[in-house]
Amino acid sequence: MSKNCNFCGSFDFETRRTEYLYSYKGNYLLVPNTPVEICEKCGMIYYEASVLKEIERRFFAIQKKKEKPDSYIELPKAAYGP
Repeated sequence: MSKNCNFCGSFDFETRRTEYLYSYKGNYLLVPNTPVEICEKCGMIYYEASVLKEIERRFFAIQKKKEKPDSYIELPKAAYGP
């Protein structure tokens, strides 16, 4: 079954991996190596629903201390607010 881009209608996609930043109420989870499909014509990015659901599940498990993150990074506060 072919899929087409919701933005430009193209059927040409490239599969890549990228970093995904999940944020919720001032907390963040940076997920490296996240699979995406990118429209080769307009650059629109598509994530599989199952991938996004797993990122969200992991985020809340970390917040509830049920899982540990692989590592921590520090974000500069000046770039995100006063």
